Amino acid sequence: MSEKNEVLVVMSKVKAYIKASGMSTSASVAEVLTNKVKALCDSAVESAKNSNRKTVMDRDFD
Repeated sequence: MSEKNEVLVVMSKVKAYIKASGMSTSASVAEVLTNKVKALCDSAVESAKNSNRKTVMDRDFD
């Protein structure tokens, strides 16, 4: 498993995406996005387990 505080998003990509809209990115965005990604992944893992699979699939993120 990953470390508790490990960032799971590529912040340079996120910052570039946001900068394209003319906005800046706060340093605290990494933690918030990581928490959201972890929650999505945790939910997808549970969905796969409930379907008796050991592979998380795209449909598990619905």
